[in-house]
Amino acid sequence: MMPSLFIAHGAPLLAIENNEYTEFLKKLGKNLPRPKAIVLFSAHWESRVQKVSEVDSYSTIYDFGGFSPELYQIQYPAQGDQQISDEIKELFKENGIEFEVETERGLDHGAWVVLRLLYPDADIPVIAMSVNPNLSPEEQYKIGKSLATLRAKDVLVVGSGGTVHNLRAVKWADNGIDQWAQEFDDWLAVHLANWDLESLFKYDSLAPNADHAVPRYGNEHFIPIFYAMGAADDGKKAELLHRSYRYGNLSHSVWQFG
Repeated sequence: MMPSLFIAHGAPLLAIENNEYTEFLKKLGKNLPRPKAIVLFSAHWESRVQKVSEVDSYSTIYDFGGFSPELYQIQYPAQGDQQISDEIKELFKENGIEFEVETERGLDHGAWVVLRLLYPDADIPVIAMSVNPNLSPEEQYKIGKSLATLRAKDVLVVGSGGTVHNLRAVKWADNGIDQWAQEFDDWLAVHLANWDLESLFKYDSLAPNADHAVPRYGNEHFIPIFYAMGAADDGKKAELLHRSYRYGNLSHSVWQFG
């Protein structure tokens, strides 16, 4: 059974850096069972109705500014998979989940930075998926849960975001770890390991420093974890594969579910 994953995509610079985290992701791609396809929920694609990509060949979106020119030369020409897109649509219909099809949008950096580190040859089909910050965690989990059967067909479900992602708090010249960020991630780790959905769904009121770690103006980076968890509802097992920090508090966490 293929696991599902939550992967922090960090800053766009990860695409051209060599550090502890990029090396981990490169090794992870080699150690995982090779997926038939990848279904990826990106924090950088927000929509009020769930979007499902039907794209033959993806363009590369540079949804950031002010970085090294080298970043804007990177291409990740992944292909889509019509059969998997069709299966997703049928699963959503069976589970009463409203959705719309997207036929033109490329891969944003929340998708291609992660995918390029895992699978640099861009030779695994990708179905890009949006996230909806306006839904409750229960509803986000339900969307992921509806896709759980895909894992038995060697499809890898990925949520790409960040457990601690507050751009107003990052310290670009500081690679230490702020205590408030670590306290939030420590709380999260306990409740993920216990699959404590009751507490996790109320993280914003129960977790220490939640307002700082997941600011209300920017919860889109945190919520992909619920889509990824839901996809492993049949297994209810969580394992922290990696955790490190950059810029004082930007977390690089990778969780495996199922």
